[in-house]
Amino acid sequence: MRIDVEHIAHLARLSLSEADREKFGEQLSGILAYVEKLKELDTAGVEPTSHVLEISNVMREDVVRPSLSKADALINAPEKTDDFYRVPKIIE
Repeated sequence: MRIDVEHIAHLARLSLSEADREKFGEQLSGILAYVEKLKELDTAGVEPTSHVLEISNVMREDVVRPSLSKADALINAPEKTDDFYRVPKIIE
């Protein structure tokens, strides 16, 4: 397990202390043991899912509605040029 932890740390560009290597090795062993236990379950009749619960879109339908005119949209603009907002230049 130590080699696996060192390999993962190398891939993640992590520097681990000896205590961390030991701790992560134990945690990785626990995770792998749990995965092996899950492999014992019979999932032949279970459809693959991406979520545990069924999800649905809760957004409203797109409906075409009247919007602001250019004049109404620009009425409170602190600065404007013709039909556009004028904003301070931030990139030179």
